[in-house]
Amino acid sequence: MNLRRLVTAVAVLTGLTLAACGNGETVPGATDQALTPSTLAPVVETSTIPAETTTVVPSPVTMSLAFAGDILIHSQVWKAATVNAGGSGYDFTPMFARVKPLIEGVDLAICHLEVPLVALGEKPTTNPLYSAPTELAWAIKGMGFDRCSTASNHSFDKGVKGIEATLNEFDALGLGQAGMARTPDEIEPKVFDVKGIKVTHLSYTFGFNDIPAPNGETWRSALIDPARIIADAQKARDMGANVVIVSMHWGRETQTDLSDFQLTNSDAITKSGLIDLVVGHHAHVVQKIEQVNGVWTIFGLSNLISYLPTTDAFPNKTQDGMIVTTNVTLNPDGSVQVEQPVVYPTWVDKYNGVVVRPILSDLLDPTVPDNIKAELNISLERSRAVVGDFFAAAS
Repeated sequence: MNLRRLVTAVAVLTGLTLAACGNGETVPGATDQALTPSTLAPVVETSTIPAETTTVVPSPVTMSLAFAGDILIHSQVWKAATVNAGGSGYDFTPMFARVKPLIEGVDLAICHLEVPLVALGEKPTTNPLYSAPTELAWAIKGMGFDRCSTASNHSFDKGVKGIEATLNEFDALGLGQAGMARTPDEIEPKVFDVKGIKVTHLSYTFGFNDIPAPNGETWRSALIDPARIIADAQKARDMGANVVIVSMHWGRETQTDLSDFQLTNSDAITKSGLIDLVVGHHAHVVQKIEQVNGVWTIFGLSNLISYLPTTDAFPNKTQDGMIVTTNVTLNPDGSVQVEQPVVYPTWVDKYNGVVVRPILSDLLDPTVPDNIKAELNISLERSRAVVGDFFAAAS
């Protein structure tokens, strides 16, 4: 018996005793039965301590990203892919095998497909009107890319057939894209999910090499126009996008220095406050990385793969490229943080079957021939002069 029940029992017993003895009368209903704990009314214990509540605080969510530059398929590249396939068909996979580890492990990987894919029943073509074998898309998917930007000066090279062939193959493989369209709605901003983060990827180009839009359907691709880009970014935000990435096909070919067009348009779109990251390509050489109005802007990734230089008009630095990674964090309050980009320099080896080489790791690889390492070191120094502050640590 606890103390409270003991005190209650004593009080009740004392009261009955006093009542019986005070006037000599029998208490109505009283009996000779002894009072025991079982005959006493139970005491209900209550608590005034409020129940504990648990508040769940949302955690920040971070996604990793990787970007690669122009996939420009000259005839020498697809002929090498035929050799890889044993003389029949095309196999581009070996060309990308050495850089695949930089791509396949990230949450969102985006490349730039410079040229349309070949239409059914047709053969691939090269400069000036390009089309690449559909097997190229298989290699892009197999390398780990999730999507491509497709707005370029070659978007209209094969007209409607080229656009439809490209996007139909992408659909079949589960590859996303921005920059080409089969319908007016397809060119509009779309929102997709990466680890719970709502993302929009937009793609624009400076022009189409004076090729008119097929059938006058200007919605088939998208030109760089700050007003349009800002409007598209606002549409994406209205649709719930947390992160907006803009791919820009711009710059002067072979020129490391930025053009006025790049400077003017990067300033115009980034000061809108609607864009989180800008990624550029087209110049076929590595260009600088910097923050414009607080927005990380990768002005020129150069080529992921091509056969440049094909003429004296293109210098050896057109073999240089870079894969750039970063992390983007969505905070509980809805704000977004983009980490400083990290550069993995690459070089297109045209002497061993056309292979994209990751320079930092291949320089440490004892199986890479010394003559190739000499070329890698030359390429490394060219890229270091432009984006060396962003280089990944060699490992």
